[in-house]
Amino acid sequence: MNKVSSLLAVAVALALSGCATLVPASTEVAPAIPAQWPATAATGNAASVEVDAIGWREFFADPRLQAVIGQSLDNNRDLRVAVLNVEKARAQYRIQRADRVPALGVQGQMTRSGGDVTVSEQFSANLGVVEFELDLFGRVRNLSQAALQQYFAQAANRRSAQLSLVAEVANAWLTLGADSEQLRIAQDTLASYEDSFRLTEARHQLGGASSLELSQTRTLVETARTDVARFAGQVAQDRNALVLLAGGPVDAALLPQAEVTEVAALRPLPAGVPGDVLLRRPDVMAAEHVLLSANANIGAARAAFFPSISLTGSIGSASSELSGLFDGGTRAWSFIPKLNLPIFQGGKLRANLGVATADRDIALAQYERAIQSGFREAADALALNDSLDAQLSSQQALVAAAEQARQLSQARYDAGLDSFLTLLDARRTAYTARKSLVSTQLAQQSNQVSLYKVLGGGWHERGS
Repeated sequence: MNKVSSLLAVAVALALSGCATLVPASTEVAPAIPAQWPATAATGNAASVEVDAIGWREFFADPRLQAVIGQSLDNNRDLRVAVLNVEKARAQYRIQRADRVPALGVQGQMTRSGGDVTVSEQFSANLGVVEFELDLFGRVRNLSQAALQQYFAQAANRRSAQLSLVAEVANAWLTLGADSEQLRIAQDTLASYEDSFRLTEARHQLGGASSLELSQTRTLVETARTDVARFAGQVAQDRNALVLLAGGPVDAALLPQAEVTEVAALRPLPAGVPGDVLLRRPDVMAAEHVLLSANANIGAARAAFFPSISLTGSIGSASSELSGLFDGGTRAWSFIPKLNLPIFQGGKLRANLGVATADRDIALAQYERAIQSGFREAADALALNDSLDAQLSSQQALVAAAEQARQLSQARYDAGLDSFLTLLDARRTAYTARKSLVSTQLAQQSNQVSLYKVLGGGWHERGS
């Protein structure tokens, strides 16, 4: 008995020590991205911050938007699936990790055998270990490490899904606000044009306005009426999209009633070189963990070429009668070490190693691709940052100038100094300028959300 216990203790010690590992020492990553951001990104804010350290409640200024984002994080089904995938990966890791320690079990058995004349019975009850592999070359440990990295990858994917959801909700909310403002502008313009049409119609009946002028006024009315119908449909679609993202109905008090002039409480820029920033993005972190998992699988595939030792042992009692199973003199033990030395398997082991190596190379390419895509997304958002600010400033000046021109043209037309065609053009220009201003404001605010997302912000929230 002491001898069996000593052998089992040695087996456990050998297994837990992990005598060797055959994982590749290092994997060279060459994402081929510039060492610095584009020159346009270096302007605008001297105080760089780490965006991933900014919670979304700190970034988004409007409390209504904060409430809608909070509802979405609680109820969105896609995010729920991502969370459940993390739970699944964790359970799979725990299953794989269990192979690194001996599994103890109790087994009771009754054997009946005999011939034409006699029948014999044998009863036994044992506590033991079955087929426990001594991890001499790290195969079991590498498989456990691969499962662990897959779990980390799923956790990063969950954070990436949360980041994307926060950005999608913010953009959907901003789009609803912009389209609501477009609808309001179209409704106000339609009301103004209808008043002008009634006045022109009365003048036409009295001979003070031509049929051409009446028809031109009607074109303004119908154009505005078409825009009202179009924007009303877009507002309805925007509400449906927001409800889907929020996972349920959204309180009307939380919806934007007009365009939002400033969505961000602060405007972060990246700290450090691109690699430092991009490696903190959850999608890049997920790709890195997948690469580490594939690397560990190579170690497991290499270890399969070497001998493996598994142990089966038990202690218990055996008796020919069930009533005497635990009486004195019935103790029994067994110790069965097994050595497996692969000699010829038709190329199976080499093929498994080839698959593991190919998976690692694929994961490496996907990791480098994730870094490159992240750099491109961030560079695009940074390039648009100053450009959209300049566009918004110019568009605001254009609206002011167009409205002034419309008022002057109306006054000159009433005084008989300008033709109706000049007034018509001034009205159209002012109306178009107002709509373009709303579109530019939406683009500028959406780019702020995109910049926050692509730099890795949005998933971290202190206290959650």
